[in-house]
Amino acid sequence: MAGRKLLTGADGSFLRVADLPADSPWVPLGTLDGRPVWAVDAPVTESLPGRWHSWPSLAALVPEPYATLAGRALAVVTWRRTHRWCGACRAELADVPGEMARRCPGCELYVPMQLSAAVLVAITRPGPDGGPDELLLVRHAYGPTGLWALVAGFVEAGETLEAAVHREVREEVGLTVAQVAYFGSQPWAMSGPGTLLTGFTARAAGPPAEPVVDGTELTEARWFPLDRLPAELPPAYSISRWLIDAARPAGGADAPGISVEKGPFLHRRR
Repeated sequence: MAGRKLLTGADGSFLRVADLPADSPWVPLGTLDGRPVWAVDAPVTESLPGRWHSWPSLAALVPEPYATLAGRALAVVTWRRTHRWCGACRAELADVPGEMARRCPGCELYVPMQLSAAVLVAITRPGPDGGPDELLLVRHAYGPTGLWALVAGFVEAGETLEAAVHREVREEVGLTVAQVAYFGSQPWAMSGPGTLLTGFTARAAGPPAEPVVDGTELTEARWFPLDRLPAELPPAYSISRWLIDAARPAGGADAPGISVEKGPFLHRRR
């Protein structure tokens, strides 16, 4: 990879170690289906074989375990590039054997690779006149602004995941929720290396209320009947879409992704 671009073969397959220069600074990522996996921070040059992709474009092309692996490569290589020097005494950090961490040889500062947790929540309410339940969808002021997505935001210091759900819903759309339940999680390279998305479901609480967007992060918020959702939804490889599909009538059985037991066979190398 180079910067936030990932290199594949011309057919979209992952490259082998032998496909790149022998002196490449390889970084172990773990194993996939029992085979060791490596990443390398490489310059973008026309001499390298294959095609360059952003993580979202690659995730849309490859099966889920490989999308997760590409996101891990992006996170690990970027972390190593941006955490080379000690923030306390400015010495060069050294790798900690067997860990995704570095330690300062001068002051012993321990620098593990850190994750930034974010929450997103599928909020439903009873439909009017006994009709199908409705799902709250929003449009953001940044990123893919044409998509209808879910309320989401980063967890703040000292906050539980559930507390973050309540706060983000209150701040972004002015609603209160109940029956907050954990759904699943997904590493998410699109929001920056090291982001972990945690998905929740919830029911709108209190008397029926219409959302009021904050005007900063969101531009629009609407209730949609679950049997008449808009076409402009998040991509199929995202936990946002898994939550939406699981909320549809009879959609849970067909939703593509996530039981806690199901996931990529990616293991860290120790």
